[in-house]
Formats: sequence, structure tokens, C-alpha cells
Amino acid sequence: MKVVQRMPLLDGLKGLAAQIILLHHLASYGPLAQALQEAAPLLSSLLFEYGRMAVQVFLVIAGFLAARGLSPDGQALSRAPWPLLYKRYVRLVVPFMVAVSLAVVCAALADRWLDDDMIPARATVGQWLAHAVLLHGVLGVESLSAGVWYVAIDFQLFALMALLLWSGRRRLLAPLLVLLLGLASLFYFNRQTSLDNWALYFFGSYALGAAAWWAGDRRRMLSWLGVICCVVMAALLLDFRGRIVVSLVLALLLGIARRSGGLERWLDRPWLGWLGVNSYSIFLVHFPVLLLANALFAQFSEAGMVVGVFALFAAWTVSVVAGAVFCRWVEAPEASRRIVDALRWLLQLPLSVLRSGFGLLRRVLPDRG
Repeated sequence: MKVVQRMPLLDGLKGLAAQIILLHHLASYGPLAQALQEAAPLLSSLLFEYGRMAVQVFLVIAGFLAARGLSPDGQALSRAPWPLLYKRYVRLVVPFMVAVSLAVVCAALADRWLDDDMIPARATVGQWLAHAVLLHGVLGVESLSAGVWYVAIDFQLFALMALLLWSGRRRLLAPLLVLLLGLASLFYFNRQTSLDNWALYFFGSYALGAAAWWAGDRRRMLSWLGVICCVVMAALLLDFRGRIVVSLVLALLLGIARRSGGLERWLDRPWLGWLGVNSYSIFLVHFPVLLLANALFAQFSEAGMVVGVFALFAAWTVSVVAGAVFCRWVEAPEASRRIVDALRWLLQLPLSVLRSGFGLLRRVLPDRG
């Protein structure tokens, strides 16, 4: 069995980023956001304005890990990417759709007690299917939960990376295609807000993560990191974007950490590792929890600041715990496999019933020769 090397730095960064996104949504939606604004106005404003930048952490790390898995030495992808894309799709969509379904149920419950824009409209079958195929953003379908656009973008980015590495077919050409498209994103696509439902908009940050992995060779680390800095600084001079600054800093950190041993040593704390392992699940389930928490708090919104602070802390705590439970019973590979097997059995059940019915009829009806 292949031993997967632990990288506590990545777990720690993902764990912290997931918490910032959770707090960003806590500061953005419903009566709880108002309570946070009253209790800590500066913190509330900072989380609301800048908390979403934590998504760049996931984008850069995803590109870093994609390069590690698909092209660790800068080589082309030798086999067709379709099995990899299917595996990635299943890995993302099984917990995603369970979380979306949970959000639909929680929205229906919260709607009974709370009248607020944070509650999505009643879901339709078409809406649910658009989410299932990860095309909700592209099709302009209203999201059934907060932040779900990222899951579709993550799959698009991985698919685009795999296809570029496969189409390159040569050692130097394959990563060059990735980096050139990353440049195009930084200088053009990322400046077109109309493209924010497509991977091209985010591919600059993703490519920075990939470049950070490829910069890990000691012989070329300084030159690679220098080129990364110069290119991104030029893109920022053209159009300054704070999110790209975050991506640059993180890419440099990962590039240096890979060669200095920092991936295995930095942020090596058990609680950070635990948050990192559960980060995707926390990201998926925290909004359904916030829906119910806001609906419940709305019944006591006149109780004062102390109750508001307690409600905020309780909503954050329950979101983290719910994420850990979700990771154990839904996101974990063995749990996802059981869910897929159950769905496959349900899909095959009508055919099995029909087959059995025809077999029974053939035995019961007389043979007419």
C-alpha cells in the first residue's frame, strides 16, 4: 500500500481558511450577522469585506496538489484523463449533493420561523439536477446553499489542468500550457467578472499553486520564485486585486516550504490538522446549520447582546462539530463508497424487478410453442 506523506502545513492552511469562510458567512447572513455587527463592528466589517479571500487558499493548494498528483516532475499526463475526471467528480459530488439536500431541508424548516433573504427559494427538480452535474453557476441557476459555486469551479479547474497536461504530450510543453493559461487568466480572464462561473477566471491562482510545486527543485527554486513574483507583480500593476496578492503570498510560501521541509513541519498542530481534515465537510454543511441557527435566534433577537454573542459562538461550534460528523459519515472515502453503492443498487432495482417479473411470467404462462 502506498504511504501518503502528511503535509501538516496544507492541512493547517485549509483548516484556517475554512474557519474564515464560516465566519465570513456568519457575518453576512441573517439576524446573527446583525448581532455580530452590534457586538464587534470592526471584526464584522473585516470578515464581511475580506473573509471571502480565504477561498484563494483552497485554489492555490488545489493547484499545488493537482501538479503533485498529475505531473510531479513537470511531465505530460501519459494516460487519458477521463477515469481521473470521473474519480474527481464522484469525490466532490457525493458529499456535495448530500449537503445540498440537507440545505434544502434546513431552508424549508427555517422558512417557517424566519423571513430573510438568506433562505433560498423552494428547490425545484431542475435546480437540484443542475447542482448534481455541477452546472448550476454556468446555467444561472440559483444556488441552494452558500459557497457552492466553489465545488463546480474546483472540478472545472482540475479537468482543465488534466486536459492541458494530457494534450501537451511532452515533458516541457505540458506544464508550459498550464503556465501560459495561468498568465492569460491573471492578465485578462480574472479581470472579467462576467466569467466568474468559469475555471478561466480562477485559473491564475490555480496555476500559481502548480508553479509552486514545480518550483520545488532546489536547482531552479530561486529562478522559478523570482519569475512568479515578477509576473504576478506585473499583473497587479495592470489591475490590483487583493485576492491575487493572497494567491502570490501563498504560492511563495508553498514553494519555499516544499524544499525546506516546511510542508511536513510548519503548522504541525493536532487541532489544525483536525480542522484541515474536516475542512471540506465544514465548508459544505455550515450554511444549513446557519440557516437553522438564524431562524432560532430570530425568536430571541430582543434578548440583548449577551444572548447574541452566545448564539454566535453556538452557531460556530455546531457548524464545526456538524462538519466533523459529516466528514465521518458522508465525505470519508469508505462512507462515500457506501452511498454510491446504495445509489447504484436503487438505480438497478427497477431493472431487477422487471427481470424477475418476466422470468415469473415465463414460468407461469403456458408454452405456446
